[in-house]
Amino acid sequence: MTTNGLSAQNLLDFSFLSDPQLSPDGSWVVFVKRVINEKEKYQSNLFLMHVDSKEITQFTQGNFSDTQPRWSSDGRYIFFVSNRSGVQQIWNIAFNGGEASQVTTFKRGASQPVLSPDGKKLISTVPLTASDSLEEKETKEKTEEKLKPYITTNLQYKSDAKGFSDETFDHLALIDLETGTQTLLTDGQYDHHSPAFSPAGKHVAYIANRSEDPEQTFFSDIYQLDLATNNTEKLTSSDKRFYTPNYSHDGTKLSLLGDDLEYKGATLTRVWSLDLATKELSCLTSEWDVECNDVAINDMGTGAASAGAIWSKTNDALFFLASELGSTHLYKVTLDKQISTVIGGKRQIYAFSTDKNQEQIVYAVSQSAAIPGDLFVSTLSANEEQRLTAINEQLLQTKTLSIPEDFHFKANDGTELQGWIMKPTGFKDGETYPLVLEIHGGPHAMYSHAFMHEFQVIASKGYGVLYMNPRGSHGYGQQFVDAVRGDYGGIDYDDVMTVVDYALENYDWIDSSRLGVTGGSYGGFMTNWIVGHTNKFKAAVTQRSISNWLSFYGVSDIGYYFTEWEHKTTVMENPEELWRISPLRYVKDVETPLLILHSENDYRCPIEQAEQLYITLKQQKKPTRFVRFPESNHELSRSGDPGLRIIRLNEITDWFDQYLN
Repeated sequence: MTTNGLSAQNLLDFSFLSDPQLSPDGSWVVFVKRVINEKEKYQSNLFLMHVDSKEITQFTQGNFSDTQPRWSSDGRYIFFVSNRSGVQQIWNIAFNGGEASQVTTFKRGASQPVLSPDGKKLISTVPLTASDSLEEKETKEKTEEKLKPYITTNLQYKSDAKGFSDETFDHLALIDLETGTQTLLTDGQYDHHSPAFSPAGKHVAYIANRSEDPEQTFFSDIYQLDLATNNTEKLTSSDKRFYTPNYSHDGTKLSLLGDDLEYKGATLTRVWSLDLATKELSCLTSEWDVECNDVAINDMGTGAASAGAIWSKTNDALFFLASELGSTHLYKVTLDKQISTVIGGKRQIYAFSTDKNQEQIVYAVSQSAAIPGDLFVSTLSANEEQRLTAINEQLLQTKTLSIPEDFHFKANDGTELQGWIMKPTGFKDGETYPLVLEIHGGPHAMYSHAFMHEFQVIASKGYGVLYMNPRGSHGYGQQFVDAVRGDYGGIDYDDVMTVVDYALENYDWIDSSRLGVTGGSYGGFMTNWIVGHTNKFKAAVTQRSISNWLSFYGVSDIGYYFTEWEHKTTVMENPEELWRISPLRYVKDVETPLLILHSENDYRCPIEQAEQLYITLKQQKKPTRFVRFPESNHELSRSGDPGLRIIRLNEITDWFDQYLN
């Protein structure tokens, strides 16, 4: 069935917006626009918009990755991160135009520019090895090196984002913009992140885990450095994970996001206030059963570093994002714990910034009803919203979209659950259609009211699309997200099968003999588990999946702690339990044709997980197909090579076409 819906190939036509930054006077917004160029590679440039006229101009040019724009306090300059010199460095450009000039030339690059209040200094995050110095400059020449073994004595020696560790640690460097002087602010074999200047510019707060064994302790502390004396003070007590400190405007407090790890990786992120004089720590959202972060899933490149909790100009309240009931909204919490919604709606707000006087707020929105990612502006006092961009309108006006309908239903134990269903593009009353169940990864994440290109592609091929947030998902409180720990393949399996039964009972256009299922990461585990426990589905696609928890423990970059956190046991303590919940154990029962998609460089769920599954199926002559994506990691579906992303989507729909039509 062909319709005028979105195709996999249309990925090349989208623009992706992120990181909007409002100028100090509120007149302009600078943002990152990412496109896929004629060589089918990503290209990011900065764009400027005049808020009143809504006129947009391209601010930086060239086939580069220009990201993380930040205004100087007087609004005269914009600092940003770019790879235009070959390595990611900090650059700046005058607001009134001209050529960009390079600020940093560090050997291994720099990122996360943070400007001092007087605009005279800048902090950047710089990766350094124990033997590196700040004075070493980046080199353009590539020297040919002999082959040599990779040797490590570290527990965390690889990561999905960076590959094998190069023994670097992230440090903070202070750059005097007038003299060019560079000063290293941190030391040791530890990572340091999220620097923030105090309002007077005399102190810097940042986060780090400087424990004796950072690889096996998972807290992160807040530190404060006195720039005049070079004295560093640890402000927290090594029993919580904190992120993104922000100073109050009067300099007396820090806002923090963080958790106490009570439920390990399933612990809700909360908003905290730290009094700098007394060191008293107060959790402002302790009575509110909501994740204070944007954890909504979409595939439209909306990921950007969290701004954290931003102080009101009166120093008595904080603005922050939180995820609830399938939406991410902007909220406000006062120091006496009163919480209110500032900007709501059935959508995902994935970034925001305010002007200096907090009269206006610009925010980025993804919404299932035809907004892949656009900018809006509102006044904080009257909340009068205006849409600033419709960046993909030209494409979407030529397409027929399937609009998701959300619904609520009861789990087997009576718990209320939320799901969404999309009719096939070109739907006609009286006809029946196949249905594909999508299962998200995490599992501590959230399907939402955000736009999903993948779902539109499947709907355009004549399939209904069903998705939900089973137990283990965010958005429904602490007990809900924690419920799956120690029960993978139990309560979560019940929930996803219950949503299928609910859909079959309530939507008479679904053909129950033509059901498909797919998911990635944890959703791939669940897909593997499903086909080993039921023949309800006629075809399945498992992506970046887990098939064997015994080997996952040692091969995943997070396996050694994730296994214990999520399954409450280890390979040494209870290998029988890890084997019991491994889909590989049930391959003899699989009758559903299974397509296996996996990235060669996936270190989160390494490809050996797919290899074991494929060989075990193939040796039994079960219908299967194995697709391996080169030079790709766990993020293929969201930020991978565009050409491979298109192949991936076509593989999924071709498999369903083969078995469900």
